[in-house]
Amino acid sequence: MTLGPIEVVTIGFESGRFQGDIIPELERLVEAGTISVADGVFVQRVSDEETTIVEFGQDDADGDVARVGALMGEALGLISDEDVDLLTAELPVGAAAAILVFEHTWVRPLRDAIAAAGGELIDSIRVPGPVVQEVLDALENEES
Repeated sequence: MTLGPIEVVTIGFESGRFQGDIIPELERLVEAGTISVADGVFVQRVSDEETTIVEFGQDDADGDVARVGALMGEALGLISDEDVDLLTAELPVGAAAAILVFEHTWVRPLRDAIAAAGGELIDSIRVPGPVVQEVLDALENEES
């Protein structure tokens, strides 16, 4: 199996509760073939020294965590303990985060067409929307 581009997204929940409000949009994106959920964990910062980690797709998970797990095919094991530590290092006590690994499945047909045309995808850079907006704002201020 050849995967499309993979992206790791960390979503913070200051209240410490993942209530699943984002699940309908995740379901829509998966059903449309835009993304697939390749892996994921839910992390709760219990104290400065302790976090609780629940893998999406664990059999004993319930509620919204189980709903996200149901969106995954076979979990690929792409998130390590070191990744969790790095991605949640700034998480305050009482807060939580969902770390999701997406495959951009929409890219597969484009990648295949590029290969069939004798080309190759050399690089792919993701620039977050807020960063783009900052650049556009700065450019606009320079023009003023």
